[in-house]
Amino acid sequence: MDSAFKSVYQSALEDPETFWAQAAEDVHWYRRWDRVLDDSTPPFYRWFPGAQINTCFNALDLHIEQGRGEQAALIYDSPVTQTQRTFTYAQLRDETARFAGALAGLGVTKGDRVIVYMPMVPETVIAMLACARLGAIHSVVFGGFAANELAVRIDDAQPKVVVSASCGVEVSRVVEYKPLLDEAIALASHAVSHCVILQRPQALATMQERRDKDWNQLMSTAEPHDCVPVAATDPLYILYTSGTTGQPKGVVRDNGGHVVALKWSMKNIYGAEPGDVYWAASDVGWVVGHSYIVYAPLFNGNTTILYEGKPVGTPDAGAFWRVISEHGVKVMFTAPTAFRAIKKEDPAGNHLQRYDMSQFECLFLAGERTDSDTLHWAENKLGVPVIDHWWQTETGWSIAANCRGLGLVPIKEGSVTHPVPGWDLRVLKEDGTEPKAGEIGALAVRLPLPPGAFPTLWNAPERYVDAYLKQFEGYYSTADAGVIDAEGYVYVMSRTDDIINVAGHRLSTGAMEEVLADHPDVAECAVLGVADALKGQVPMGLLVVNAGCDRSEVDIVGEVVQMVRDRIGPVAAFKQALIVPRLPKTRSGKILRGTVRQIADGEEWTLPATIEDPEVLEEIADALLRAGYPGSSVTVE
Repeated sequence: MDSAFKSVYQSALEDPETFWAQAAEDVHWYRRWDRVLDDSTPPFYRWFPGAQINTCFNALDLHIEQGRGEQAALIYDSPVTQTQRTFTYAQLRDETARFAGALAGLGVTKGDRVIVYMPMVPETVIAMLACARLGAIHSVVFGGFAANELAVRIDDAQPKVVVSASCGVEVSRVVEYKPLLDEAIALASHAVSHCVILQRPQALATMQERRDKDWNQLMSTAEPHDCVPVAATDPLYILYTSGTTGQPKGVVRDNGGHVVALKWSMKNIYGAEPGDVYWAASDVGWVVGHSYIVYAPLFNGNTTILYEGKPVGTPDAGAFWRVISEHGVKVMFTAPTAFRAIKKEDPAGNHLQRYDMSQFECLFLAGERTDSDTLHWAENKLGVPVIDHWWQTETGWSIAANCRGLGLVPIKEGSVTHPVPGWDLRVLKEDGTEPKAGEIGALAVRLPLPPGAFPTLWNAPERYVDAYLKQFEGYYSTADAGVIDAEGYVYVMSRTDDIINVAGHRLSTGAMEEVLADHPDVAECAVLGVADALKGQVPMGLLVVNAGCDRSEVDIVGEVVQMVRDRIGPVAAFKQALIVPRLPKTRSGKILRGTVRQIADGEEWTLPATIEDPEVLEEIADALLRAGYPGSSVTVE
């Protein structure tokens, strides 16, 4: 472990209150804290009790006071609508203050909830910041999310106002949001007082008299609203975890710890300095979008990119390189699945030759395991450090990373490097003891969690304890399995439910995916455990091959089976793989392994609310049927 990093890590581990108090000096407070950490009612720990703060002030007004008012704060780049807009910090503050005034005019005050059901447009960021300005609690729900799922969230959050748009624009279609919103409100028990609708020219929404308000009309008469001081421990937002069915889990983020941790992370993890252009290629509906499109870059005085497009198809596999070149991006953060898609379409990296990437300094990946093939492809093509790091909706920022701002340490393939300062990460066996270095177990974080992590679930403290804290007393269970080697490097192998039991041997599907991804014809892959009468479970692979590959399925499958046998051994019992056109994924890029397993095993299953393209499951089910699996064909509405 590098000595500079180790010194910072140890200081946070040994005296977290002093460490985070020092980090908090970089933040604007209306009133300082009574104590750094309230540990009086474990496991419900609270950071900076007694302090007063405003998140929007730290994101916008503070930088204007410090002379950054004319610096670009937000660049909106939309290849799907062929639109670009740039907002300076002063312009973004003024628009946000006016929309805060508009919301206040609709009766929104401190503590009220506002659901934001929007596409990737600047007004989405403005709505989030406006809520923070008022001390209201926003809950962003993907625009285009199914009506019944939106209704469940309306009933749980009980918003006074829903902010939405007439439509979202995809690569090849326009998705009308307003009919989905109307249906959700009809399904919900909670009565929404008002809806604010941004009319987009691609599809105009039908407005309901009295309830629905036009965004532009409201803004034309709204008076700017000042920032409202709130308690550091007051909620900033609720973000519902992906893939929930029935009663959703609303992850709560508070104001004070969130500002402190995220501002610290920009310099120390990502190495981004004020004024740098930073791009998180994600969606504001996910935690990545909350933390690293909207809040952290603005806390740090960066220019952030809001991209309404895809890694391929808008218009081609050079889309990311255009954005980086055109806007001078220094640091980028995206999911490995985006780079797999680019590599699949342009394995030689020909599109890169069209763009000047000289100012680009570093790529960060998170959201799914980064296989070594994708890692090396990105390193070779971009010529910059490519850093895999690991975090979750619940944590709000990175648990483990190669901290660029503290000095990069050597990269190990398959590792997310070391726990970040503030995170006391352990590997635990089922009995709660720690195994030897290098042995697999459950990854868990010793309490208290650092600032910026979720202090509870919305209106569900018992569920918070049951779901996250009960498995190992005194620890947050990440539900991820992995190892920490003798040098302290962390390897996140898979979700704990993706550890399969083959004839009594506990095996990681992630380790097998690493092998499959090394095959030169494989662009993407997934491994899941399917039922077997003799062994209990056996692994099965799904393979997506590179564009232009014309080799036979028999040859490719035979080769990957042999590769797993050579590298992991016969104990893996890996004998089955299917070539499929695409992998089923959530909109954040996570592969729906559990759903595919249920289909393969012939179990009842529910269409995940967060699936990006439901028709992919039809393709997977057909491939499984042809291969003799018992799952019945899928009907997708």
